[in-house]
Amino acid sequence: MPRPGFVLDVDKSTPPTLFWHGEGFRLEKLPADRSRVVYAPEPHEAIDDIDGAINEALLNPIEMDPLPTLLFPGMKLTIAFDDVSLPLPKMQRPDLRQRIIEQVLTMAAEAGVDDVHIIAALALHRRMHEFELRHALGDRVYDAFEPRGLLYQHDAEDPDNLAFLGTTDQGEEIEINKRAAESDLLVYVNINLVAMDGGWKSTAVGLASYRSLRHHHNPTTMEASHSFMDQHASELHRSTWRMGKVMRDHGPRVFQIETTLNTDTFPQPFEFLSKREWEWNAKDRALYLGTAKSLAKTPPRLARKIFHGIESPHQMTSVQAGEVEAVHKVTTANVYDQQLVEVNGQTDILTMGIPYICPYNVHSVMNPILVMCTGLGYFFNLYRGKPLVREGGVIILTHPTTPDFNPVHHPSYIDFFEEVLADTTDPHVMSQKWEQQYADDDWYRHLYRTTHAYHGVHPFYMWYWGSHGMKHAGKVIIVGGHAPTVRKLGFTPASTMNDAFEIASDTVGRHPTITHIKTPPLMIADVK
Repeated sequence: MPRPGFVLDVDKSTPPTLFWHGEGFRLEKLPADRSRVVYAPEPHEAIDDIDGAINEALLNPIEMDPLPTLLFPGMKLTIAFDDVSLPLPKMQRPDLRQRIIEQVLTMAAEAGVDDVHIIAALALHRRMHEFELRHALGDRVYDAFEPRGLLYQHDAEDPDNLAFLGTTDQGEEIEINKRAAESDLLVYVNINLVAMDGGWKSTAVGLASYRSLRHHHNPTTMEASHSFMDQHASELHRSTWRMGKVMRDHGPRVFQIETTLNTDTFPQPFEFLSKREWEWNAKDRALYLGTAKSLAKTPPRLARKIFHGIESPHQMTSVQAGEVEAVHKVTTANVYDQQLVEVNGQTDILTMGIPYICPYNVHSVMNPILVMCTGLGYFFNLYRGKPLVREGGVIILTHPTTPDFNPVHHPSYIDFFEEVLADTTDPHVMSQKWEQQYADDDWYRHLYRTTHAYHGVHPFYMWYWGSHGMKHAGKVIIVGGHAPTVRKLGFTPASTMNDAFEIASDTVGRHPTITHIKTPPLMIADVK
C-alpha cells in the first residue's frame, strides 16, 4: 500500500533538504523547530491491463452511449489530443494518447467511418516537432494520417478554419477549430496530470482562438482564480465552463476521454529525487553526489539535453470516458486521491525549488518569464482551500534564472523581457498597454503558424498566470539567480538561502515559520 503524503517538522537531526535548482540541485539546511517540509504521496499502483481498461471505458462511458454506437458511415469524426505540454516529464512509450487513439480508430474503421481527422489541441502553444508527435501518437498513427494531411495541429490564427459558436451570458465569445465544430462527433483525448486539466478546458481552450482565450487569460480572471487546482475556486474554470455550456448547446457532440497518472516520476538513476532525504540509503547518497558533481561540471546546454531526455515511468491509474462534466468529476476525484496532502495552517515563508521543466519549455529553455510562471503560477497554486503561504508572506524560489531564451520556441518572450518588463511588471498595466500589440504582430503570427514558436501573446499569459501569487505575496526572493535578471522580474536576488531568510525578516520578522513544498513529484496541499 503506497504511503500518503507527509509533512515533516524539521528538528536539529533532520538532514538537509533537496531543492531543485534548474538543471541542478541544492541541499539546504532549514531552521529547526519552525520549518516543515511537505512530501508528495507515494505513487499509486498503475492499472495492469491498460488497453483493457481503455476498451472498457469506451464501451461503458459515463452518461453517454458506447462509442461504437456513436459511429456511422459518412460521418465526420475528429479526434483532438493534448499537446507536448503534458505529461511532464514525457512518458515512456507507448504514450497513453497512442493507446487510446489506436482503439478509437479501430472502432471507427469497424463502423465504416472514413472521414477522420486528428488534431493537436495547441491553443496558442508552439507546433509540435515530428519526433514529439511520433512519441505521443506512435509511428503507425503518424505515418497513416500525417502524409495525407489528416493529422495536423490547431492553428488559432487561421480565419478560414475557425468557427464562431456564440457568446456566454457574460459576453465571452467562443470561437474554436472549424473542423472540430462541424464534426458529427469530437473525441477529446486528455492526460490529466493535475486537477486543473480536462473538463471543458480541453476543448474550450485547446481548440480556441485568441478571440476566445482573451476572455479568461487576463489579469482580472487570474487574480480571481484562488487555486487553479480547485475548479470551484477558479474564475478561469468558471469562464471555461460557461463556454462549455455554449459548446454543448451549439457546438459538436463531445466524447471526452480523460486519464490520470500516478506520481512515479523519475526512472533510474534519478529515483532518489522522489525519496524523502532521511530515507536515502548509501546508493541514493552516492547517486546524488555523483549526479550533483557531474552536473556542476556539465555545460548548461548538455545538462538540459540530459534532463529533457528523461522518460518518466509514471503510468495510468484511471481512465473514464463520456459526457464532459460527468467524466471530469470522476477524474478530479482520482487526481485528488493521488496528490492531496493535508497541511495544517499557513506559513510565513514558502520555499520552492524550481526544476528544469514546465509545460512551456519541453525540449527547450526555462527562461526567466517561465521561472516566474512556474513558481508563482503553478507551484504557488498547488493547494486547495488556502494558499500555503499567508497573505503578505514571503515566497523564496531557487533557480539560476539566467537571461537565456530559445529563439525558435520563444521569440516574443525575448522582446517581452527586453521591452515590456523594462516598462512595467504590473500585469494590468502590461495588459492594457502592450498585449494587443504583441497579439496582432504579423511576424509573431507568422512564426506561430509556420514554425515552432509560441504565439506572440503567450509571454503575457504566463506573466498573468503568476499574478495571483505575485499579488498575494509581500516579497518574492530568488536564491542563486542572475541578480540583474531577478531584479528585472521585480523580485529580490539572494546568494544563499540564509541570505534570503535575512532579507525576508524585513517582511515577516526574525523568527518566521517556513514551509518547503518538495515537488516534483506533484502534490496538492489541502490547507486546513
